[in-house]
Amino acid sequence: MDEIKQRIEALREELNRHNYNYYVLNTPEISDREFDFMMKELEHLEAENPQWDDPYSPTHRVGSDISKAFTQVAHIHPMLSLGNTYSVSEVEDFMHRTTTALMGQEFSIVGEMKFDGTSISLIYEHGRLVRAVTRGDGEKGDVVTDNVMTIKSVPLQLTGDDYPDSFEIRGEIVLPWKEFERLNQEREYNEEPLFANPRNAASGTLKMQNSAEVARRGLDAYFYYLLGENLPYDNHYDNMMAARRWGFKVSDVMTRLDNIEDVDSFISYWDTARKELPVATDGLVFKVNSMRQQLNLGFTAKSPRWAIAYKFQAERALTRLHYISYEVGRTGVITPVANLEPVLLSGTMVRRASLHNEDIIRSLDIHENDMVYVEKGGEIIPKITSVDTSARTENARPVEFVKECPSCGTPLVRIEGEAAWQCPNKYGCEPQIIGRVEHFVGRRMMNIDGIGEETAQLLFESGLIRNIADLYDLTHEQLAMLDRFANRSAERVRQGIEASKSVPFERVIFALSIPYVGETVAKKLARSVRNIDALMNMSEDELTSIDDIGPRIAESIREYFSVPSNREIVERLRVSGLQMSMPEDSDEGRSDRLSGKSIVISGTFARHSRDEYKELIERHGGKNVGSISKKTDYLLAGENMGPAKLEKANSLGIPIIDEEQFLEMIGEG
Repeated sequence: MDEIKQRIEALREELNRHNYNYYVLNTPEISDREFDFMMKELEHLEAENPQWDDPYSPTHRVGSDISKAFTQVAHIHPMLSLGNTYSVSEVEDFMHRTTTALMGQEFSIVGEMKFDGTSISLIYEHGRLVRAVTRGDGEKGDVVTDNVMTIKSVPLQLTGDDYPDSFEIRGEIVLPWKEFERLNQEREYNEEPLFANPRNAASGTLKMQNSAEVARRGLDAYFYYLLGENLPYDNHYDNMMAARRWGFKVSDVMTRLDNIEDVDSFISYWDTARKELPVATDGLVFKVNSMRQQLNLGFTAKSPRWAIAYKFQAERALTRLHYISYEVGRTGVITPVANLEPVLLSGTMVRRASLHNEDIIRSLDIHENDMVYVEKGGEIIPKITSVDTSARTENARPVEFVKECPSCGTPLVRIEGEAAWQCPNKYGCEPQIIGRVEHFVGRRMMNIDGIGEETAQLLFESGLIRNIADLYDLTHEQLAMLDRFANRSAERVRQGIEASKSVPFERVIFALSIPYVGETVAKKLARSVRNIDALMNMSEDELTSIDDIGPRIAESIREYFSVPSNREIVERLRVSGLQMSMPEDSDEGRSDRLSGKSIVISGTFARHSRDEYKELIERHGGKNVGSISKKTDYLLAGENMGPAKLEKANSLGIPIIDEEQFLEMIGEG
C-alpha cells in the first residue's frame, strides 16, 4: 500500500509541475497525450484509494494561467476542460455512452476543429464587448479586454438586431502560421529567443502589458460556444450560425453530424485536410447539438459529458541524428537530448528531441548517425519513436550513455528503482546550483520577479551567487553592472527579493529544493511542524508520524538537513528576514466544527470562491473530497451544479447544503 501511496504522491507532484509549465510558463515538457495518461492513472488510483484523497490533487482542479499583472474576475459559468480521446473507437464509445445516458433519445452531434491557441471568454451587453477574460483556473481568469480589443476578428459592436441583451461567447485566440513565422524571423534577426509554437506565442501575447505590441502581432480568434439566457435557438449549431451573423468568426469546419458514420468520415477527412488550414490545430471537438440534452447530460467535476475532444495522431518525419548531448537538471538527473538534422513538423522546425533516459536509448537501439523517426506528441514536444535500421551505416556504433557528469566530471550513480542516472555532486555541480536558484525564485516558491534561467546563469557566472542565500546579499549596483541589465531591471529584481521576505513559511520549505518535498508536502509539513527549527531537528520516526509523510520523504528531509552547508543557507535566509515559522495567529479561526466530516463542493458561489470554501473546510477540521460516495457527509451545492452529483447525492441520501447553511455550520453565518 505504501507503494501505491508513493505513486499517487509522485503523480500529483509531476502533474502539478506540468500544469504549471503549460499554463503559467507556456513551456510544456510533455505531450497532451502523456499528460492525459498520467492524469487517468492518478484518477484511477484515487478512486480505488479514497483514504488518500487530497483537495490539492490536480484531479480536482483545472490548470491555471493567472498572472498577477491583471485583474481577476470569476467566470459566470466555469470554463472546464474537455475529456480527450485518441482513437475513433473512443469517440464511438462517447456516442454509445450518450445514447445510454439519453435513454435512447435521438441526438445529433456538431463536429468542430480544435484550434491550438489560448481560450477566451467574451461578455457582451447590448451588442457591445464589455469584458474579455482568460480561462485562468476555470473558475476565475485574467481580464484582458484591452488586448482582445486589438484583435480585428473580435467584433466590438455586433451587427443585426436578434442578439440577446447579455450573453457570453467562448473561443480560441490563435496566432496564424504566417504571423508566427514573421515574428520568429524578426526575433531571430534581433537575436531574441524564438517562440516554440503558435500556441505559446498567442498565450504570451495576450498577457502583454503593451496593447500596441499586441495589435502588431496579428492575433486571430475563432468562436465555438454561446451561453446565456434568451439564446435565439435551442441548439448549439444554429446559435453559432447566429453568432456568425452578428460578426463573430465561426469556423467553416463546424458541421452537423447525424450518426457514427458521419463522425468517422469527419475525422478521416480532417486528419489530413487540417494541414491546409492557416492556423495550428491539435484535434477535433464533438458536441451534442441540443441545448436541452446538454443540460440533461450535465458535467463531471472537470468536463462536460456532452462534449469530447479527439486528438490527432502526432505527425512524424525521418531525419538524421547528428549527436547526443546530456543535460543536468536541478536534482542532478542526466537527460540525453538528440541533436538532429532540422526537419519540419507541424509547422515548426525540429532540431532537438529528448530521449529521457538510458533505458529509452537502449530500447530504441540507437546507433551513431542513425536515421530516426521523430514525432511531435500533441504537436508540441518532439520525441524519437523509432529507428530506420535499414539506413544504418555498416560500422555505426551503439550510443553509449555517459558515465561521468558532462558538467563537473563526477562519476554518475543510478537512482535506485528508477531508470535515471544522477550526478551526486549536489553542491559543486554548476547546473544543479543554478537549477536550485531557478526553482527558488519561481512563482509558486519565492516569486522573485526578474530572475529567470538566463539571469540565474549570469549571476552565477559573474560570481555574485553560489547558492540561494546569496540572492539576499545582491545590491542594486552589482545588478546594474551585469550585461543586458539596466537600472530598471536591477530595481525590479531588488524589489522582488525584498517582497519575497513576506512569502509564507510553507512556500519557503517548497523553495529549498528538498528532494521529494513538493508543494503539497511542504504545506503539510509547515502546518504540522510550525517552524524551521523543529523541521531541521526531527527524526525520521517523528516525520513519518505526520500524515502523508512516508519513509522516503522523511529520509530525504533528514539527509538534506544533515548537510552543514544546507543548515548554513537556512540560517542566512533567516537572518535575511524570510518567514521561518507559521504566524502565531495562523490557528485563529480554526475549529473542529467539521471534524471527521467529508464534504464535496459543486457549483459556483456568491460569498466565497470554491478554493476559499475548500480552505474553510480544512480550517474547521473537515476533509475535501472530489466525488460523492456513501462516506460523504455533505454536498455543498452552489449555482450551476452538475446534475449527476445532485442525483447521486439524492440517491445515497447525502445531505445537500447551500453556502448560507455551510457558513452557519462553521459559525460565520
